[in-house]
Amino acid sequence: MLRGTGGALLALPHLDAMSASTSKSEVPKRLACVGLNFGVVPQLFFPEQIGRGYELTDRLLPLGKLREDFTVFSGLDHGVNAQGGHGGVHAYLSGVLSKNSAGMPEANISIDQKAAQLVGAQTRYPSLQLASGNDPNNVISWTASGVAVPPLVNVETIYRVLFQRVDPSLRASNQEKIAARMSILDLVKTDADYLNQKVGARDRRKLERYFDSVRSVEKRMLQSSEWLDRPKPIVDYRLPAGATSLDFVDRVPLYYDLMSLAFQTDSTRVATLALADIGANYGGFNISRGYHQLTHHGKVPEYITELSIIEQFHMKQIARFLTQLKSIEEPNGKTLLENSMVLFGSGMGNASSHSNKNLPLILAGGGFQHGEHKSFFKDQEKKVASPAGNLFVSMLQRFGVETDSFGTATSTLNGLEVRG
Repeated sequence: MLRGTGGALLALPHLDAMSASTSKSEVPKRLACVGLNFGVVPQLFFPEQIGRGYELTDRLLPLGKLREDFTVFSGLDHGVNAQGGHGGVHAYLSGVLSKNSAGMPEANISIDQKAAQLVGAQTRYPSLQLASGNDPNNVISWTASGVAVPPLVNVETIYRVLFQRVDPSLRASNQEKIAARMSILDLVKTDADYLNQKVGARDRRKLERYFDSVRSVEKRMLQSSEWLDRPKPIVDYRLPAGATSLDFVDRVPLYYDLMSLAFQTDSTRVATLALADIGANYGGFNISRGYHQLTHHGKVPEYITELSIIEQFHMKQIARFLTQLKSIEEPNGKTLLENSMVLFGSGMGNASSHSNKNLPLILAGGGFQHGEHKSFFKDQEKKVASPAGNLFVSMLQRFGVETDSFGTATSTLNGLEVRG
């Protein structure tokens, strides 16, 4: 960092002179999870061949130059615990619908929030949740108490949260506000403890989750207090004028840019991006029907043609994001992509039939051995899938979380190896 007057900081690129003072262990792991609410057309996404040298499908063509940097998975889903049509999208990163999580140690916690527990206060934000719209049905991040984590939608707000400096004259008042909110939470907890003694077992379980969510908020507030006097980084990046009002096709690249910058400046090490409905004006796409309507295509060629315009856009954007990460060298001699795991996919296997089976999943970066299409169907003919949670266990272990299970999964994913 370059430090200037008034506490301003400017992030520097990695220089050779830094190598002597920066150990490989100091370079953090990152995790980014991108979720499409409506999935993709399966036959246009999954390759027919298994292993290396598979033929790129229409959907994978934009990733052609990166094929050694990602793995395509088939035969993975969350089973009966996540079936519910579009509602199953909620379980994309958790593997368990909220209604099916009773009695589980960490309810339906999502992989990003599990990873964020390890990060704690090491970064300004333990995790960053972004979404392309205010669709309440497109929540993919869940706390250990089963509470949905609301995403940031407005790109200008996201930029301010990450990089806008706080006026020094306002810091004292902000500190007072945080302290006041903490005292209110303490009062609520005291009253709830008293109430806990007066209610039955079912209500006590509800209160237990409530306490967990309160403690989660307390931790976030405490972290806000700790970082209040630390200046935010300055970046050489500006949003276009009126960014928030841009069409979907012009806004989506901005979310990816902000995630990349958040990782580069170590503002966070965990981020999610939920991509839902494209909004008004058909999102700026050259189509004549709504996105949701197109996903229920019933194999009608005209519908699939227009749907392909949207899906191919998403594939080009994730390719752009991965290329961006790959172009950034870090102090350990590896790229930001090698130090970051990027999961791209959906909790919807086939929107046309409201299926949550055989989820379209891609994992890029993270130091894994890539370049393959891996199939995990237990029965290829009957299309019996393996737990997608096994992939999440592998990812969490790579991130540094000591765990052998996640949700209903109790092992890692066989065959997903780390590069030597």
